[in-house]
Formats: sequence, C-alpha cells, structure tokens
Amino acid sequence: MSSSVRQSPAKRRLVVASDRDRAHVEGSDIEHLVHFLKTGTDSRVPLQNAFPLIALAFSDEAEADLSEGLTALRALGTIPEIPLQRINARSKAESLALVRALVEGGVGRLAGFTASVTSELAILRREREALLENYRALEDAFQARNWEPVAEVFAHDPYVDPKDEGIGQLLATGHVEQLLPVSSLGVAGVALHLHSVPKDGGELVVMLGYVESGEGVAEWIVPYAQVVAGWNFFALPRACGGGARTLRLRVSTTGSEMVGLSLGYPIASERYTARSDAAHADLDLRPLAFRVFTGLAGVRPARMPNMIAPTALLEGHFIEDYRLAVELLSQIVDVSVTPLVPEFQTVRFLEHEHAVVCHPLPSGISAGTIGRAVEPGTISFSASAVIDHPQGAPAAVSFLLAPANSNARSEVAELARKGAAKPSAFFSGWREVTAQQAININFQLDKPVREPMDLMILSRAVTDTVDFSWLKVSGFRLVKQSAGAPHVRQ
Repeated sequence: MSSSVRQSPAKRRLVVASDRDRAHVEGSDIEHLVHFLKTGTDSRVPLQNAFPLIALAFSDEAEADLSEGLTALRALGTIPEIPLQRINARSKAESLALVRALVEGGVGRLAGFTASVTSELAILRREREALLENYRALEDAFQARNWEPVAEVFAHDPYVDPKDEGIGQLLATGHVEQLLPVSSLGVAGVALHLHSVPKDGGELVVMLGYVESGEGVAEWIVPYAQVVAGWNFFALPRACGGGARTLRLRVSTTGSEMVGLSLGYPIASERYTARSDAAHADLDLRPLAFRVFTGLAGVRPARMPNMIAPTALLEGHFIEDYRLAVELLSQIVDVSVTPLVPEFQTVRFLEHEHAVVCHPLPSGISAGTIGRAVEPGTISFSASAVIDHPQGAPAAVSFLLAPANSNARSEVAELARKGAAKPSAFFSGWREVTAQQAININFQLDKPVREPMDLMILSRAVTDTVDFSWLKVSGFRLVKQSAGAPHVRQ
C-alpha cells in the first residue's frame, strides 16, 4: 500500500494518544487514525469530533495525561470505558500494526455502522417531533370549531355592588371555586378580572381541573407584579381535547396583601355560583367575573393586556391543595437550639391571625415544630413571612420537613452544625426577611413525600442585633399530588 493511501485522513479518529507521544506515532501506519490529546486543554471536551476505541501510551507521563483527560467521559454514562494500552517504543512497529488491524477490521466497521445508525435515529426523532407538533396545532384548530385563532365562548362581566366587602380574606385563608358552564372541548384559556392588585408581597394561584375525574389540567402561580388591574388571560399550552367534561377553576392567594378578585352579576343557577369552604355574603348567588376562550392554544385574545403561561401542567395527576388547620398551628412546640436562654417566648402561635411567630436570637437557631402537619403526597409548600414591627431587625427564615415523630431538636442541631439537613429531611434554604416588605417562600420538593412529616419553622439572626425582630409566618399552603383520583366534591 502506498504511503499516500496510508496517510489519507480518516473520517473517524478511533485511537487516542497523548500529545507527548506525537513523535512515536507520526509517520506510522495509524497516524491518520489517532486523535492527540493536548496537555492542559479543557477536560470537559477532550475528544471533540473523535470516537476512540483504544488509548495508547508510550510513557508514564503520557499515561497520566490520558487517565486525566478521559475522566470527563465517565460522566456521560452511555460511553464504555476506553481501554488504555501501554506500548513499548522498541517494538512499536508490531504493536501499531496490531492496533490498525483491530480498528480497521471488524470492530472498526461495527463502530462506523453504529455511528451511522445513531445519526439516522436522531434525524428520525427530530422529524417525528416536528410532525407531532404540526399535528397538535391542526388538532387544536379543528377541535376549537372556530375560524378565529381564539374566540370568547362565555363571559361573566364584573359587577361592583356598593355593599361588597371583597373576598380577599377567603383567597388568603382558603380558596374560591368556580364551575365553568361550557364543555371543556377546545378550551384554550380562561381570563379573570381583578379590580385591584397589590404592588408586591404575594402570588395569585389559579388551578384548572376536571370535575368528573378530579384530574388536573394546569396550575398558574403568578407574582402580583405580573398581573394587572383588569382582565388577565391564563393560557394553556394546548387546547383541552378528548371527551367533553366540566371544568373547575380554583383561585387562592399567598402573602399578606389582599388581591381584588372581581365577582359578576347575581345569577339564578346556584350550581354555577362561586363557592368557598367558608361562608361569605358576597358569594351569595354570584359567580366570579371570568371569560372562557377556545381556539389555538398560545394565542392571546384581542384586547387582552397580557397572557400568562402555566407554572405546571397537571395532566395525568390529581392535585389537591390544603391549608394548615388552626388546631395544628396551635400545637407548635419550641425546639430551638441556642446557647442563650431568652427572657421571652421566642416561638408561639397567634390565634387571631392564624400565624406563627419565631423570634431569632443572637446565636443559634430558633425553631418551632408542628407534628405530622405535612400529609403524604405533598409536593410543594408555600407561606409568607414578615418582620412584624416597623423597627424590627432583619432575620433569615427557612422551613424543614422531617420524618414524623423524629427528634426535632436533633434535626435542628444537625442543620446548625453542618449547614445542611439530614438525608431523610427536606430543607428549603434560608431567605432574608425585613420589616419593610413581606416575602413569599415557595418550597418545591423533588418528589412527593411518602409518609406524614413534621413541619419545622426556623429563624436566625443576619446582623449584630435582633431587636424587635418579631418574625411572623402565615398563609401556609401545601399541594398534594397523586396518581389516583382523590375524593371529588361536586
């Protein structure tokens, strides 16, 4: 075989060697198959555009370079360990001939065939995803049964009664439900009317689900800064399809500020009035002010000032949110870990505000625990916190979910000593809170809890003083997720 044929560039570099051994490889029969790993290069991309089957080293230094450079490949998981072969420089001609026979023989052809199949599969997958997206867009358009991109199919206009007291407290301590008197087929979004919006300090939580099965559709958790006074359009990524079902809208809020959710005109059908767990005079035979739209999902209706995408899609999941009962909050127990013995009660329950106070101390962690407060299936937790004194020093607040009936003081001590919770617990991390502005804390768990857990509220100092640092935590909202249908209230 001529030298020009031997040294023709290869499509795939099947051998890797250290740049230190370049002199041993150059001019050999496998030079065109070798990818040289340069010393000191970025170890995150050591083999860009190379697919080695074997690594060769002629010296200890070269072997060390290869061992370090190939470490980055282990994180990929799908690539087998590349064997490292030591070559004697005196008999390199015979060894390199064997290597060439290996990589250009059956193993090399198999590697080339595998690379070609993988490339074809990637192309087919991209084409399939594009076809499915186009099909979904056409499907949503036909299901909407309307020539317009998005059209309003039902509306309850807002109505202001001079005797209205507002339902902000209902939203903050519970939720308000509204059945939508339309079929779910083709629904692409819902608009809610707000007559007043706080500047900050909380979030509007909207959940859409099916009545018959209890299955969720989507959830929107929107900071007050992203909603406007007037109509706000909550969009779905794809229109509701399948059989015609009844939709239920559930609205609640977090934080200390009250949002002005508008109600509509009184109606005769009691089934389609707004409902809440607690009685309220303004809900008497009145629905929420809302609009229902069908059409192409992701298209903002005309004259709508904004379009809000869902925070989470709940298709296939059954979602239920719940608040911590007053009876549970009143059972909070002080489990602080601090060398100081304060002259006042640092952890206590505020009965009239349904809140918990956890005053930090100059050193250590102030903490209170509520036994078995977190139910199985809980996937997220939120609450609002503020320093409840105009001259109060700032503090840090956090939440810890620990196994039920565990040693709460031991869990807090572990966090104070190591800065991290035990593997069996969930820790929200520390958030600073001041007297000027209430903050909302959202704690999303990696996976739903399997057994009941204790909820711990913790605080610590962030400055040299803790004067008047009355940290008040309220608005405890938890969300459960399950694969089976929960009990559905009609």
